[in-house]
Amino acid sequence: MSAYYNTFAFGELRKWQGEMLQSPSFLNAVARKLQYKINSYIPDKVHAAITATIKQMTRAMLFGAGLVTTKPLEGLSLQQRELMVQDRIKFYQNAAAAEGGITGAGGILLGFADFPLLLSLKLKLLFEISAIYGYDAADYRERVYLLHIFQLAFSSHEHRREVYLQMEDWETKKQHLPEDIDQFNWRAFQQEYRDYIDLAKMAQMIPLVGAPIGAVVNYRLLKKLGNTAMNAYRMRWKEQQLISSAAAPKL
Repeated sequence: MSAYYNTFAFGELRKWQGEMLQSPSFLNAVARKLQYKINSYIPDKVHAAITATIKQMTRAMLFGAGLVTTKPLEGLSLQQRELMVQDRIKFYQNAAAAEGGITGAGGILLGFADFPLLLSLKLKLLFEISAIYGYDAADYRERVYLLHIFQLAFSSHEHRREVYLQMEDWETKKQHLPEDIDQFNWRAFQQEYRDYIDLAKMAQMIPLVGAPIGAVVNYRLLKKLGNTAMNAYRMRWKEQQLISSAAAPKL
């Protein structure tokens, strides 16, 4: 059964890889221009606060001490792992929807609180998915991979393609990562993430409709992140299969 599932999973992976490499469509370009226009109406102090929150929280959660509590799982098939991953994605989708509904009902003040709360849920989901696929997030290089997944899920088409290419052949590329995390491109990370979610999250602050918008948006954002993470780890799973096959002794 696992062999059939692997065929299915890798078929889904190929579709996803094609999407990652697609050029932006006309509608994508229009949406990007609209985003720039909306950003121009938002006070600089608001932009600065959101950007600082994203950077500091992400760095603290990913590279702080004592954050890894889940041990990487060993000896499971891809199918067994992905059943567990799908369960965790659903759990975090429901948690994010509840959080978005509560903060959305509170208007602007609670709307701002939603940014760090939602970011925390996203990063916790990524840590759990990493462990389920058998990777140890205590390793600094695995946490950088989580940052790449995050960017892949919440970036423009142009930046997404660039990030995807950085993730190909990760087993080789991770050996050459800089030890200083300050060399990571935090500016692009913040800007892409903020621009990706600004439109939906600003709508969450509208009185009366903020609660349902917050719940739906958060639910969909966690689904997108979970799907991106699954395919990112499928890609590594397949690459490691190829490495193992090449290293096996020829009879």
